Amino acid sequence: MGNHIGASQRINESLYHLIASMEAGARLPSEPKLAMQLGVSRATLREAMRTFETQGLIRRKQGAGTYVLLSTPVIESGLEVLESIETLAQRIGLQVSVGALELEHRPPLDEEARALDLHDGSRVIRVARTILAGGKPAAYLIDVLPDDVIRVEDLQGQFSGSVLDLMLKRGDPQLATSRCEINAVTASPELARAFGIQKGDVLLRFVSWLFEASGRSVDYSFSYFLPGYYRFHVVRRVGHT
Repeated sequence: MGNHIGASQRINESLYHLIASMEAGARLPSEPKLAMQLGVSRATLREAMRTFETQGLIRRKQGAGTYVLLSTPVIESGLEVLESIETLAQRIGLQVSVGALELEHRPPLDEEARALDLHDGSRVIRVARTILAGGKPAAYLIDVLPDDVIRVEDLQGQFSGSVLDLMLKRGDPQLATSRCEINAVTASPELARAFGIQKGDVLLRFVSWLFEASGRSVDYSFSYFLPGYYRFHVVRRVGHT
């Protein structure tokens, strides 16, 4: 299962970067040529192309080929510094906006209570929203925070979509570090609806904990990205024995 997801993610990324490099209206290579270029079977290629067709990036015309409808800039970031999608997009001049926003004020689930080290009687704010790039869903973000860290009122009105930017601008709490786990997952029905893709399509997932200076975890989050819209990298120093 893991190998299949990893292979699908690589294919989607390669195909997306090809689409993003072409002008709107340009024709993609034929399926046999493209499958050979990507080193996959035609059946695997069609599955990946279905995802991008659903997103409105390409259109397949019977007997005429596949054409690019829209190309979107790729958001690139190092993972050494935590930054919001809005900050990364602004750097390349990409307009992003908040799609559907869901707010819940409730007791934490067991997993959330453990992640945030909450005690009985605590309550959390769950913030779920779609981030649109060029009018298309590009990310789905879920943040869960103790309700003494943020209020529902803070997330209404002029909320940009970034809980991180909101807390940094406010300066409270004093944020210090973040831990992140990265993996590839298949889209659940909820995520498929949010992205406008097929259930089972591959997504990149970041599970993160955000800590304030005292070491307290103040945000437990899940960030889902469409492979290809983002290019993440890590700068690593060489270790010496």
